[in-house]
Amino acid sequence: MLGSSRQSLSALQASVDARRDEPGFDAVSPDLLAVAGVLGGEKSLSVALADAGQAAPVRTGIVESLFASRINPVSLAILKDVVLARWSSELDLVEAVESTGAQAAFIEAEKQGVLDRVEDELFTFGRAVDESAELQMTLTDPSLGADRKGAIVRDIVGPTASPITTELLTYLAGNLYGRRPASAVENLGRIASEQRSQVLAEVRTVIALTDEQKSRLTAALSTLQNRQVRLNVVIDPEVLGGIVVRIGDDVIDGSVAARLEQARRAVTV
Repeated sequence: MLGSSRQSLSALQASVDARRDEPGFDAVSPDLLAVAGVLGGEKSLSVALADAGQAAPVRTGIVESLFASRINPVSLAILKDVVLARWSSELDLVEAVESTGAQAAFIEAEKQGVLDRVEDELFTFGRAVDESAELQMTLTDPSLGADRKGAIVRDIVGPTASPITTELLTYLAGNLYGRRPASAVENLGRIASEQRSQVLAEVRTVIALTDEQKSRLTAALSTLQNRQVRLNVVIDPEVLGGIVVRIGDDVIDGSVAARLEQARRAVTV
C-alpha cells in the first residue's frame, strides 16, 4: 500500500485496537476474513465500495444490506469504517479488510496469552511452504478450490495447532490473490509483531544461536530500530558462518558466504 491507503490502514488499525473490549469482539476476525473472501471474489463489489466518488451513505448502505444479517454489530461497524476510508484501489480495500481481520485475531491471541505460540506456528508453517516447491504449487493451483486448500492446511498444521493459527492459514490458503504463500504468511507475522509494537527480524545462521547470543542480538537490533525486535532464527547451511538479518526490506549480511563473494569479486575485477 502507498499514500492514502497506508494512512487509512494505520488509522483503521488504531480504531480496531480501541474496540478490543467491546462485546462480540471475539467474532470480528472470522467475520472480517469471511467478508474479505467475498470482496476478493467479487471485483465489482469491491470497486463500488472503494470508489470515493460514491456518496458515503451509498457505500455504507451497500455494506448494511449485504452483511448486517451475517456479521455481528462490532464487525459491521469496523467494516463501515473501512469503506468510509480512502483507498487507492479496490485491492487495497480488500487487503485492509483482511489485515484488520488478522489484527483482530492477534488481539484475541494476546488476550488468551497465546500470541507467542501463534507467531511461532505461523513462522514454522511459512518455512515449510518456503522449503517445499510441491506445497507452493498446490496452494497456488487455480484448479483447487478454497475448501480443498483449507483442508490441506489443516492436515499440515494438525489438531494441536492453535485454532487462531488454523483459522488464519485456512483463510489465506484460499485467498492468496496472486501472492506467494510464504510471503503472505510472513505478512501475517508482521501484523502480529506490529500489534505489540515489535519489529520482526529473520536471522539466518548455519548453527543454532545460544540464548545469550539471541539476547545480545535482540538488544543490538532493538537499539538500531528504536523498537523492540523479535527474532525468528532459521538454520541455513548456505550461510557458512556468521549471520544474515532481514528486517522488512533491509538486509544486514554478515555471513562468511557474503565475505567470500566480496573477495571473489575483488579478485576478478
